[in-house]
Amino acid sequence: MSSKVKTPEQRVISFIQKHNLFSAGDKLVVAVSGGGDSVCLLHILVRWRKELGVEPHVAHLNHQLRDAESDSDASYVSDLARKLDVPATIECRDVATYRDQKGVSLEEAAREVRYNFLAEIAKGIGTSKVVVGHTRDDHIETIVMHLLRGAGTTGLCGLQPHSVLPYGENSGPLEIVRPLLALTRQETLDYCQLYNLAPRSDSSNVSPSFLRNRVRLELLPVLRSYNPSIDTALLRLADIAVDDISFVEEKASLLWKDLAREEGGVIYLDMSNMVTLPRAMQRQIFRRAVKQLRGNLKDVEADHIEAMMDFLSKPAGKKLCLPDGLTLSTEYGRLVLAPAQASICPLPPLKGISKINIPGETDLPGWRIRADIIQEVVGDDNGLVASFDLDKVGRELVVRRRRPGDRFQPLGMRQTKKLQDFMVDSKIPRSWRDRVPLTCSPKQILWVVGWRIDDRVKVTENTKEILRLRFERLT
Repeated sequence: MSSKVKTPEQRVISFIQKHNLFSAGDKLVVAVSGGGDSVCLLHILVRWRKELGVEPHVAHLNHQLRDAESDSDASYVSDLARKLDVPATIECRDVATYRDQKGVSLEEAAREVRYNFLAEIAKGIGTSKVVVGHTRDDHIETIVMHLLRGAGTTGLCGLQPHSVLPYGENSGPLEIVRPLLALTRQETLDYCQLYNLAPRSDSSNVSPSFLRNRVRLELLPVLRSYNPSIDTALLRLADIAVDDISFVEEKASLLWKDLAREEGGVIYLDMSNMVTLPRAMQRQIFRRAVKQLRGNLKDVEADHIEAMMDFLSKPAGKKLCLPDGLTLSTEYGRLVLAPAQASICPLPPLKGISKINIPGETDLPGWRIRADIIQEVVGDDNGLVASFDLDKVGRELVVRRRRPGDRFQPLGMRQTKKLQDFMVDSKIPRSWRDRVPLTCSPKQILWVVGWRIDDRVKVTENTKEILRLRFERLT
């Protein structure tokens, strides 16, 4: 193309080529509502289908929300496809009933029904590419909507030339392609006028019941009154966010193998390594873990990721519920991301009574215990390391599971407490309780491993020798 100012049509083709949106031989499901954006998109693709080597297939869904107006839109798209000699699939779906069944907003219901419809067509014609008419204006509106909803950096990216959405049962994810991001909404209308395409006008586009319409018609005009260049500023912000996220994603990929392990549909994250990472990297690792397990990040918002990050400082036994039935739980030195139905206990079964070698090492099924006699506390006691007054505990120590009637005096308390009550109060999952190791002397429980030692055997200023026990989970 020449170096002179390009027409909107030429800019679209350049955008397609720059981002490698299509390959020769691609079958494309083109979502056509009948409005200016999608009609412009279809017309350009049809005019350039030979040069691009693509085969467009029109898809139009009647949402049955605007009565005769919806029917007229469907007729218009059908006639347009026929004039352009493009195959078309035009169907009706009851979006209102779907909304009532799912308990979501009308806007979300329409979106889900529409993309499920597009996924069905894509599968039927043997493709995964769905082309939509999102413009630069849609991109800007999306950035603002994400800001209003409290999105993280990823939300600031807005709409991308190519993205993947997890729609359609028994089929792979959809590749959503947006060739019109180089154009404004007005430019698509001007294009349609140039070619006498007479697109339809959707009355729902001015309804204040939809957030996007309020952003477009109310909020953005106010923002432009403060900064006439706000559109450019938002687009620049999105470009910066894309660059930053790409960099962090690349670094996260290099660290992934040292931080994560997937086994049986469950992802285990090494907590000790995670806590040393910058917070930006922690966020990306959590996002990647969720995406790897679910295949997508649909409905996972910034608040969910921040809640996951908080779990890096939680003790073992804590549990966080996430969208789509995922749970994040804390174990001994690691985090576990798993489907809610997965029954996961990080503790190996305890069999019988095992004597602890003091000093020295003791191997148990799933555990290794290191016992050292030292002169002062080294300050690294945690859930799996504890220090005791050697004179008070003695050297005849064993590890066993809990028994009915067990009691001990948790550190910081003046009276004994039923072990069962302690486990309940500490929110130790029921399925874990018979596997929690108990370090005991002939007289009493000394340590509920992973949680609390007995107050009566703690190290004091009068302690002469210290027994330091370290439990190490064997994988």
